[in-house]
Amino acid sequence: MSHDTERYLRLTEVLKITGFSRATLYRKIKAGTFPQQYRIAERCCGWRASEVAIWAHSPLTFTVADLERVLG
Repeated sequence: MSHDTERYLRLTEVLKITGFSRATLYRKIKAGTFPQQYRIAERCCGWRASEVAIWAHSPLTFTVADLERVLG
């Protein structure tokens, strides 16, 4: 999927999908075990839906390196 037309998920959606608290989500991002968010506007960040889906496929073993391998 082209990143130009990709759907972005906001924080509340990501928290709902993952079941994480906000602190846990950011701790996992820092540890490299959850995809990082992207700035989509000056005061707005979001996560690519495709990257969250890749994480959801194997949440216990996911690393950011998995994204590079899957997405190229």
